[in-house]
Amino acid sequence: MEEPGWSIVAGDGPLVATAIHDGHAMREELRARCALRGSVMLREEDPFTGEWTSVANTRVVARRSRFEVDLNRPREKAVYLEPGDAWGLDVWREPLTQEMVDRSLSLHDSFYAELKLLLRSKVEGHGRFVLLDLHSYNHRREGPEGPPAAPEENPEVNVGTGNLDRELWAPVVEALLSALRGFDFRGRHLDVRENVKFRGGYLSKWVQQEFPGSGCALAIEFKKFFIDEWTGEPVPETLEAVRQAVASIATPVLTTLARWDWPV
Repeated sequence: MEEPGWSIVAGDGPLVATAIHDGHAMREELRARCALRGSVMLREEDPFTGEWTSVANTRVVARRSRFEVDLNRPREKAVYLEPGDAWGLDVWREPLTQEMVDRSLSLHDSFYAELKLLLRSKVEGHGRFVLLDLHSYNHRREGPEGPPAAPEENPEVNVGTGNLDRELWAPVVEALLSALRGFDFRGRHLDVRENVKFRGGYLSKWVQQEFPGSGCALAIEFKKFFIDEWTGEPVPETLEAVRQAVASIATPVLTTLARWDWPV
């Protein structure tokens, strides 16, 4: 049986968590043409981010790989056709037919249609919502034995607010940053910075366009220091600490939403 494109748990409250790069499945007609080993695909996906969505009562987790359709890119860029679309990787043994591309794009269309209905219900019920767009990113691209990327340019946590009305949502952003920076991460504090490595992708841009003034989408990227990005093997204690760090976001964000004197 073919894996569904995504799963949605619609719970109470104005907090939503998404993990749109967590998926690893691919429909069979594409799998037959894919030139990449599963380990290579996994390296560019965001394993374990689906587990982090437990921070919210409402959770959206992708089940299909970004190599089938990338839900964090605009529709016209959502299917990787050339190596330049996918970090220089030759994804396909032979070019995809237009029908294959169209079937992948139909997933993109359906996802955003469903998400729009979900988020509209949050606005109707609560007036506004915060969406935590959870991701992870590689920092050892020179190989398993190569040096990690410079920490000065690769924070442990990058919070992307580039697609946000930063002034309007400043209380929420600051509450989130303060929670992550203040979290006791196994006896130390995380390096949490804003818009250093990433400013946010298509999902956060789409939320800003579709729900201006009522939707706040924050792209949260954890550097893959909790996993061996070349083997996919997690570091259990560190992975659990990351999950707890993400969970620490919920209360301060929800408290800020409830208490802040929002402009009309």
